[in-house]
Amino acid sequence: MSRIGKHPINIPAGVNVTFNDGLLVGKGKNGQFEFKVHESVETQLADGKIIFKPANDGKVARSMWGTCRAIVAKSVAGLSDLFVKKVNLVGVGFKASVQGKNLVLQLGYSHDVVVEIPNDLKIACESPTVVAVSGADRQRVGEMIKNLQKYRAPEPYKGKGVIIEGQHVYRKEGKKK
Repeated sequence: MSRIGKHPINIPAGVNVTFNDGLLVGKGKNGQFEFKVHESVETQLADGKIIFKPANDGKVARSMWGTCRAIVAKSVAGLSDLFVKKVNLVGVGFKASVQGKNLVLQLGYSHDVVVEIPNDLKIACESPTVVAVSGADRQRVGEMIKNLQKYRAPEPYKGKGVIIEGQHVYRKEGKKK
């Protein structure tokens, strides 16, 4: 029995949600989302709430019940409030700046790393070493953060690299004489 799937999703003010033929569409001030609900999950819109129920007692229906509810809950929340994640650039000479529709990173290479900013995300440099990524889709924000981290992953000896705020970098002891 799903504990998450039981709870209905409250639709906040300013968000419009419609359901037709298995496709859930939401629109709000921060954008819109479309989600195809799994065929083993029943969906109802009633009194400003979205309610999910399994179509049968099968294992797939019970597992997709909670999954669909969780995905839609985060999507609806993103339509009213933006998701924000930050990364810190740790290292000598590591800097970031936004130039037009590009994020320019100086990460200790002989060249600058230029990353194109997607239309559905907003990137701001709060300081030269702190980059904030915000957007309505939580999955897209996390994906962008991980793509930034791929350019210079945190290394365990000096702790340098692109570090997600709140991430713990495990430090190793260096060579001994």
